[in-house]
Amino acid sequence: MTVQPDQSTDRVAELAAALAGGGFPWASKDAMLEASQSYWNPGKTRFWIDEGVPLVIDRREGYHLHDVSGHTLIDVHLNGGTYNLGHRNPDVLAAVKNAMDRFDVGNHHFPSMARTALAEALVRTAPAGLTKVIYGSGGGEAIDIAIKSARHATKRRKIVSIVKAYHGHTGLAVGTGDDRFSRMFLSDAPADFPHVEFNDLGAMADALRGDDVAAVIMETIPATYGFPMPAPGYLAAVKRLCEDHGTLYIADEVQTGLGRTGALWGITKHNVDPDILVTGKGLSGGIYPITAVLATDEAAAWLTEDGFGHISTFGGAELGCVAALSALDLTLRAETRDNVEALSGIFAEGLAAIRAEFPDWLVGIRKDGVVIGLEFAHREGAKYVMRRLYQGGIWAIFSTLDPRVLQYKPGLLVTPALAADILERTREAIRLSKDDAR
Repeated sequence: MTVQPDQSTDRVAELAAALAGGGFPWASKDAMLEASQSYWNPGKTRFWIDEGVPLVIDRREGYHLHDVSGHTLIDVHLNGGTYNLGHRNPDVLAAVKNAMDRFDVGNHHFPSMARTALAEALVRTAPAGLTKVIYGSGGGEAIDIAIKSARHATKRRKIVSIVKAYHGHTGLAVGTGDDRFSRMFLSDAPADFPHVEFNDLGAMADALRGDDVAAVIMETIPATYGFPMPAPGYLAAVKRLCEDHGTLYIADEVQTGLGRTGALWGITKHNVDPDILVTGKGLSGGIYPITAVLATDEAAAWLTEDGFGHISTFGGAELGCVAALSALDLTLRAETRDNVEALSGIFAEGLAAIRAEFPDWLVGIRKDGVVIGLEFAHREGAKYVMRRLYQGGIWAIFSTLDPRVLQYKPGLLVTPALAADILERTREAIRLSKDDAR
């Protein structure tokens, strides 16, 4: 019997052909946004429309995004650092395209050239003591792996994180973060996931006093909390407390790693050698999802005891490893490091001048390298600035857990000319947003 195609299969074919050929399979942008609300995520789609940021990204290259309606934006959000090296970086693209003649996702059960090569590269460039690599496909999964590894190594359950933390939305990771995300899924378990204030060493000492904590997990600079900077000596003191109480230190470097602070790993600037380090986002080169957990022999002991203890079909996908190796190579080049140092100075000077012009509105600049948070004198000030930046051709995002602060993250390969353009547009957006917030 011959089965006749119905309208549903016709639509599937239409959607597939349009996207494969670079087409747009809706009658208009509004129709696409309606479909997004129907089939994808109504809450998130409606949020951005209501915020005056109805962005639907079409073409993208370097540090520029083009909306389907033609609006062009300079990307200073970078999806949390995913696009450190720009969108569709030509070197990463070429590496993956060439690798497709030989590799695909691979088979997670077996030793792999690509996985082993990336693991060796990560260990050789890691903080001292990190000797093993475990792969995931997303940041939350990698945090889950880190937590499971710490619990196995210490035979303890508790994981201490900071108030207003964010480490992902998966099963264990969500418990370490703000209860906005954990409570709705009944994943808030204070007994297993106590939270302490950032930069409060006394609170951290109290949390560890019972010698029952498997690990402390912190972003080196907490991103979703608006990039508050660690007090001098704080992270090193936390590491010493961990050592005193048999607790492992997990450094979440998903956003602060891979050159953004000027060092390959931000944690090394604080003289801390973590027991576990998590990397992701920029590791993908913006091309293929991949994350990695780097661990000491002690923290990774389960790999020897039972290498099947964690299984991830797409973790360490071979094409992802090729993308990551290319991204790591680009990040490590001397010219990239030199450019980050130069950009750090350009933005420090430019933002200081803007703050001097609007001291009652731009009240704080939180900065380490090209990790930057701009603090405004309104409880949702960053939203006002974000909207004006969007209108003026810049995409930056407010901090979810502190919307006074704008996450402002220039890419590692931004040119001085583009940096000057970004700063001028930023100045104008800040000028206009000051009046909006009245």
